[in-house]
Amino acid sequence: MQLIIDRLTKQYLNAIAVDRVSLRLHKGVYGLLGANGAGKTTLMRMICGILKPTSGTVTCDGLTVSSEEYRAQLGYLPQDFGYYPDFTGMDFLLYMASLKGLSRSAARRKSVELLNTVSLQDQAKKKIKTYSGGMKQRLGIAQALLNDPNVLILDEPTAGLDPRERVRFRNLIADIGKNNIVLLSTHIVSDLEHIADTILMMKAGQLIYEGKWDGSHEDLEAFYLQQTKEEGENE
Repeated sequence: MQLIIDRLTKQYLNAIAVDRVSLRLHKGVYGLLGANGAGKTTLMRMICGILKPTSGTVTCDGLTVSSEEYRAQLGYLPQDFGYYPDFTGMDFLLYMASLKGLSRSAARRKSVELLNTVSLQDQAKKKIKTYSGGMKQRLGIAQALLNDPNVLILDEPTAGLDPRERVRFRNLIADIGKNNIVLLSTHIVSDLEHIADTILMMKAGQLIYEGKWDGSHEDLEAFYLQQTKEEGENE
């Protein structure tokens, strides 16, 4: 499996949000770091086919982002995912499963499985508007996994999770990354130290660093700050 991002660019009038980013992603967990406005979310939205690039292409094993086959193998959790507050957690997952083309029996089986995975089984019949921020985020993670995606794109997935939930989430993502491509953006650098196989860094729309990470030779947060510091900024 290979996700190829070739000179991907997004320009808005005179501002370039993503500037000729090229990557080849294989099975594993890729941690994407960058300050607000670095272009991370724009890049992810183009990979998911939500945003049309100004130029460049995205393909996965020869499939383009516009194809049904590409979308069928994609899971996506946006930074602020939409939900219906009067739906129960189970109703929401069943609804999302139908949109992803799962049969009724498969949708129910997968929804039950994922509610257990994200520890929401006891809240399945409660309305989402009663959920805490962390519970809503866990539900978002569950919906991204409904179709057993080969490519999983997660934009700030640990926002709102408490430390115990974050550990559970990291274990889940590490397991998924053994056989799939996971691209994970976060401001919580410590989350990536535990699960990322490769670290990517963006600054001003450009990819400024790509490298394997084994956690043994450097403090990731210090390394990130060094890579992204502004010109003239003190050490």
